This record gives sequence, structure tokens and C-alpha cells, in this order.
Amino acid sequence: MRSTATIWHVAAALCVAALVGALAPLPSVAQDKSPDRAVAITFDDLPLVRSAETAEDFKVAAKINRKILSALKRHRAPATGFVVEDQLQAFGPKAEQLLAGWNRGRYELANHSFSHADANTLDLAGIEAEIVKGEATIVPLAKEAGRPVRFMRFPFNHLGDTPEKQAGVYALLSARGYTLAAATIDTSDYVFNDAYARAASERDKAMLKKIEAAFLDHTRRQIADYADLNQQVLGYEPPAIHLLHVNALNAATLDAQLNLFREAGYRFVSLAEAQSDPAYAEPPENATRFGPMWGYRWARDRGITVDGRLEQEPPEWVSDYAKGKPAG
Repeated sequence: MRSTATIWHVAAALCVAALVGALAPLPSVAQDKSPDRAVAITFDDLPLVRSAETAEDFKVAAKINRKILSALKRHRAPATGFVVEDQLQAFGPKAEQLLAGWNRGRYELANHSFSHADANTLDLAGIEAEIVKGEATIVPLAKEAGRPVRFMRFPFNHLGDTPEKQAGVYALLSARGYTLAAATIDTSDYVFNDAYARAASERDKAMLKKIEAAFLDHTRRQIADYADLNQQVLGYEPPAIHLLHVNALNAATLDAQLNLFREAGYRFVSLAEAQSDPAYAEPPENATRFGPMWGYRWARDRGITVDGRLEQEPPEWVSDYAKGKPAG
């Protein structure tokens, strides 16, 4: 998910498995008149990003999921939630309740592996185990609701570090009926959330507000910059796919984030609708161990030079504060 300059210079193309056409539609809801742009909202690390402040706290997890889903509903925005099975199990016997809201209407459960292991460090058998064990809760829940589990996103967007491993992974995904979930917008929300967690632990309300404002400014810039990147590489803007995590910062700011998209002329669509665009069906040409956003992958496929050093990183003071350094 980190698309730094180093990642760009060695990053190579991956592709989304061409399964979109077979995807069964979920129930639809009325949308605003459709502008030219579209975006799908996705969340990794359901039911909650693991941290010292929130580890195994069911009430905290329930509140954060409730706030995120409420914001999505207010904006009539479909969303896909990618579950890490062992993080779910950590919440005990009531854990499944944390996923209930993600298994109805325009909200959809998806697989984010069993233990959030890095596919680059595993052999193919290990990757298969992460996929299969990651289904333990979400597949029965989805089946009970009459739904498929359609998408897989690997932690760190890593899909294996060799062409042979990647080919094996695509075969596994196809055999189990998955489409690989893409991502085109990364706001480094995990960096801001680490800083946010520290401010919360110190009960520093002024710092909390400062971090929220910095995150929204960064998000606004990333939305525009990734759109420009995709336009430069493809000659048009395919539907965007926004990558977020279930954490306290996004619970506090999601309303404002969704407003940023609306102000920029985006309508909200499902992940399946976004990935029905032909850009997401193209096969990979090379394999690397990195997992940048899809715009960089498309550029690599087409031999288009893009300077990844121009991408904005989180403000240095945020990163420093997240690491425990004194507030600037």
C-alpha cells in the first residue's frame, strides 16, 4: 500500500483476475444523478486495526464499525470490508456481531487472509492456507445471507515476489471464485491513525483535531493526484478504488472524506461495478515484491515513465509524532 519512490522504480504490473463478469449483483439503492467520476470505498483489516489502544476491546470495535457504516449510509455509498480472520477471533464469542452490518444491503464482506501474513514471505501452500482459513467466518455468514464472498485482497497488496508464485496465486483465486481487489487511492491512513492513537491516549484534543485536519488535507491532495496519474497513464479515469482501514481516525473523518469525493464530482459505486471497467481486467507482465497502487502498475505495463517521487507523503510532523517523538 505504500507507493514510495523506491517502490515505484522497482514496481511491476499485477492484474485483477478476470472474474468480474461472473459476479452476481448485490441489491441496489438509489444514487444521485451520476457525474462523470466514480469511486468504490473499501476497508481493510475488519473488524478493527490491531493496536495497543484497541486490542480485543469489543465495545471500541463495535463503536468504530457503527460510525463508519453510519457515514456510508448517510452518503448512500456502497462499501466492501476485508476481514482478517484471526483479528476477528480475538474479539471472542461475540465477534461475528461486528460483521453484521457489513453483510447486508450494499455492504459486502471479503477476504483479507487469516493472519495478515505477507504473501511475499510464504510459499504457495502457505498462501493457500491464508486464503482458505480466512474464509472460516465470512463464508458461512455470507452464505446464510444468500451472498457470495467475491473479493480477495492480500495484505500490503503483495501477491508474491516471483512470476511463478503470482501465477499460482491467480490459479488459487480462480479456483475459489475470487476476484483480486484493486486499489487506486492510498492516503497512508495507517500513519495518521498511529499519530491519532497517541493523541487519544494522551487525551490531547487539540492534537486530535490537528491530525484530522492534516489527514483530510492529505486525502484531498491524494484524490486529485491519483486521478491525474490514471489520466496520464490510461488517457481517461477509470472508476477509482479508495483503500482505507477500519480505525478510529476513519470513524471520525469518513463523513468529511466522502464529502471530498462528492465535491470532486464522484458518485459512489460498488467494488464490483468499479472493477467491471476494462482497465482492471488486463493481465500482468512482470512480478516484483512490491504492491503499489494500480496507477503505477498500469504505467509499468505500458512503459510510461512516472516519477513516483512526486507523490505526497504524510507531513513529517505526523510521522514523527506517530513514532513517539515530541510534538512539533
